Amino acid sequence: MTVMENAPARTPFGYEARASRNGAVIATSKEAVRVDIADAAPVLWFPQSDVDLAGLDDDTWRAGDGDLSGCVAFDEDLVDLVVVDAGAGDDERDITMKRFPTWGDAADLIGILDVAPDGDLCYRSGGRNDWRRPVVEGSQVLGQAIVAASRQVPGRRAVSASMVFTRAADARAPYTIDLESIAAGRTFCTLGVRAVQGQRTCAAGTVLLDATAPDIIRRADPAPSVPGPYESTPYDMSVTGRDLRIVDDAYTGDPEAPIGPAELDAWVRFREVPDDRPLHAALLAQFTGHMSIAAALRPHAGIGQDQAHRTLSTAINAISLSIHADVRADQWMLYHHRATFAGDGMIHAECRVYDEPGALVASFTVDAMVRGFVDPTKGIDERTAL
Repeated sequence: MTVMENAPARTPFGYEARASRNGAVIATSKEAVRVDIADAAPVLWFPQSDVDLAGLDDDTWRAGDGDLSGCVAFDEDLVDLVVVDAGAGDDERDITMKRFPTWGDAADLIGILDVAPDGDLCYRSGGRNDWRRPVVEGSQVLGQAIVAASRQVPGRRAVSASMVFTRAADARAPYTIDLESIAAGRTFCTLGVRAVQGQRTCAAGTVLLDATAPDIIRRADPAPSVPGPYESTPYDMSVTGRDLRIVDDAYTGDPEAPIGPAELDAWVRFREVPDDRPLHAALLAQFTGHMSIAAALRPHAGIGQDQAHRTLSTAINAISLSIHADVRADQWMLYHHRATFAGDGMIHAECRVYDEPGALVASFTVDAMVRGFVDPTKGIDERTAL
């Protein structure tokens, strides 16, 4: 993807969209159009033929012109906009609602992870219009490193990937994934990885790839005994095409939420993923940075993840991921997060990923910071202030 310049980008939305006012549906359309605007939230335009404007105040909507003639957009502060995120099948349990504006679609995320070759031992990630908090997630870089290393050494499976995230990268600007061959044997290959933006290293680590071998021994810790994906609560994290279910409603940013153990379980599945092993592994990696901090906060009353980037400075500092088997990100994956330490402004979590039948497919650890802002009046994040 490229950073948008002045002209807004008009894209067929691809999902059924609904608008409601005071609980009454005023628009339903499968032909809505999403318009992306640089450094601003996208706008959803409905064909006027799918809109009931009767009784609506003029300040709740506006008519389009030019290419958007015959379309209507609503004021998102006055009208509720939701996306019907339904799978390809007819199972009603797969239908969830996502509030608009969304971050984007799973296809956008796959496009970001699928870094493009850019010279010898170099891959490039383009920027995107991220208007909310344009900071690249560390786990996104980890997923991109797995894709780049796997493309560089085809035929091997990434079995270990570790990265330290040293600086925040701007999600709106491109950056490179630079590789260095450390060792290349008949079975194992090791590549050093650096994510570089504007001559600055934002992350550094290694990826280990293996030709794999038959079992001599096999054992794995069993999956936790938790409700399945359809017995867990759907959670809206603003990505269509990705199913996310939280076990026991344990993921909440509310500081007043009941306290609980320093654990979080989440079921994750992507609806459509190309038949490409590195991309499936990268999607697994991309979610490793999402919930470990929240797990660490659960036992502590009066503090919640809603305070992140406002009164709390939080960030992932390092992730170490081991992939034990070929991954299918288009099937349900259970992420079991367990924070084992919190103190000195840091947390540590030891986590696992299981498939739906209960096989252990990956393990990972997370080190992250949870501390106050250097300057609360300016909201300066400690890591970005280095």
